[in-house]
Amino acid sequence: MRKDYIAVADSAGLDETDFVEAYWTQVWDKEGGPKGAIDRIPSRDEFKIMSRQLATLPKGARILDGGCGLGDWVLALNREGFRCVGLDLSRKTIEQLQARFPEAEFAVGDIRATGFSDGEFDAYFSWGVFEHFEVGPQDCIREAMRVLKPGGLLFVSVPLDNLRHAVRGTFARFRQAQASLRFYQYRFTRAELAQELAIGGFEVVSVYPIHKRQGVMRFLHHELGLPYGWFFTKALSVALAPFVPGWLVAHMTLAVARKPDIESRAL
Repeated sequence: MRKDYIAVADSAGLDETDFVEAYWTQVWDKEGGPKGAIDRIPSRDEFKIMSRQLATLPKGARILDGGCGLGDWVLALNREGFRCVGLDLSRKTIEQLQARFPEAEFAVGDIRATGFSDGEFDAYFSWGVFEHFEVGPQDCIREAMRVLKPGGLLFVSVPLDNLRHAVRGTFARFRQAQASLRFYQYRFTRAELAQELAIGGFEVVSVYPIHKRQGVMRFLHHELGLPYGWFFTKALSVALAPFVPGWLVAHMTLAVARKPDIESRAL
């Protein structure tokens, strides 16, 4: 796993949990707060992967969104007939979600200690959250194991340590030595993500590269200096993405795993 750092003003007095809450509350505020933008969810890479697995669950199955952010995924899966619960550290964002969508279930909480009962959920997903704690993802993984039913499904995405990151890593470490920065996230290879889940007791079903076009966009911007907003940059990313191997450029990696059922544990 490789560390990424960011320079953040006025965070010296915050512990890690408070920093994560404050940082992401600010991100969601900049995006305008919850809007219920659920129509775009079925086109996301994550949904295309997880929907095949969720189809094996009965309607009404209980699902946890660990780090739900603006809550779009909770609302989308509720529309699909599941009972999805959104959990997030950001008190402000959760309060906004509870006020705007009282028919849905949202709660303030830490994915390392959710407060839910043992074996409460049929499935659990978390997009881009497990990587934000400097001790590593095991606290998140252990809690996911606890709250899932035997045989329950886990879907986790984290930043992929792709080729572009590997090349830039040496220079990033040099820059980090020159400035006082704050830990932001880990990046994982697919093998590292699978290993972390296996250490936590999960049976890894598959690991996928996702958000390949976004990875190409970042390469065009960071390595070639092309602005994100240019039409040419966007068009070039669309043209290149189908021909570039996902594991070289994809922005994220997503693992599908399963909590062992009682019978397999007995064996």
